[in-house]
Amino acid sequence: MSLKNDAIPSSAAFDAIHQSLSSDPAEQKDAIKQGGAIFAFTIKNGSTTDSWHIDLKNKGVVGKGLSTEDGQKPQVTLQLSDADFQKLIEGKGNAQQMFMSGKLKVKGDVMKATKMEPYVLHSDFDTQARANEGEAMNANGSKHYVGT
Repeated sequence: MSLKNDAIPSSAAFDAIHQSLSSDPAEQKDAIKQGGAIFAFTIKNGSTTDSWHIDLKNKGVVGKGLSTEDGQKPQVTLQLSDADFQKLIEGKGNAQQMFMSGKLKVKGDVMKATKMEPYVLHSDFDTQARANEGEAMNANGSKHYVGT
């Protein structure tokens, strides 16, 4: 089942994040250990708004909606536009600058939000998402972490 919402193109990243977490149990376990929280994303594109969550507290899974399937609420919710989320996953945007300028709104534990960056907001997920759609992959294949 795809997590992508066709009206929000950047949402393809959630499929790639899910695939990455579920394909490597060691990475999944490490992400849970390092993340330690449930992160929610609310992304808006024009009149369409949708939400996803990434459970880096218990299961290491990605799903639709703000809460997990068993009703656990996120410790951190990030709200931003589709275009700005796309910039983040491509490594072309800076989360701290977006936050300071009001383009990225964070509800909940702001310090927890910084812990999910290495697992969520780097270009490998964007590369994988584009590969899944049959588009060309980055030539260098290197990881770029937002804010570094």
